[in-house]
Amino acid sequence: QVQLVESGGGLVQPGGSLRLSCVASGRIFSQYNMEWHRQAPGKERELVASINAIVRADYSDSVRGRFFIRRDNPKNTVYLQMNNLKPEDTAVYYCKARWRENVWWGQGTQVTVSS
Repeated sequence: QVQLVESGGGLVQPGGSLRLSCVASGRIFSQYNMEWHRQAPGKERELVASINAIVRADYSDSVRGRFFIRRDNPKNTVYLQMNNLKPEDTAVYYCKARWRENVWWGQGTQVTVSS
């Protein structure tokens, strides 16, 4: 059973930056496909960014150019650097790991963008 722990959320003003971290348990982290999702009240959970085992990164149109996903395999950690934050980015951000048929979710961390 893989456990994921997110951190780094908080309150930030529009235009500001935050870096989210997700630390995973497991002995084969480097083989996992890692993703960041977010869910705002009244909206479906959406994929924000992903990074696979060969370090290919993909982003949703709404965050491309502002958000950057990175993994540090020796630390079993994936990061989401969020720049030029907008109020529309306010959501609970969730870390997700996929390996073979398995899927694991973190508990989420709140990001609020407001003046």
